[in-house]
Amino acid sequence: MPGEKASATGEALLRRLKRLVARAATVKGNDRKQLLALLDDVETTRRGLLRERAEIEGEMRQATVRATAIGAYLRGSQVQRGKRHN
Repeated sequence: MPGEKASATGEALLRRLKRLVARAATVKGNDRKQLLALLDDVETTRRGLLRERAEIEGEMRQATVRATAIGAYLRGSQVQRGKRHN
């Protein structure tokens, strides 16, 4: 299921971000190479999280459209059977 895969990927990215934050706390301010590597890792993780967010937004949009269609179908079937719609 796509939602479960996105959730697992998102969770992994969040764990990675947490590790990067912990690593950032230990880096000395004058270690330019480590700081640049850390910035690159944080940016890569951020982009991954943004991709996951966009995917989840798409899934939510699709679910909303489906729910609306199901509601319309239900109302239509109730009208055809003579039930009143409130």
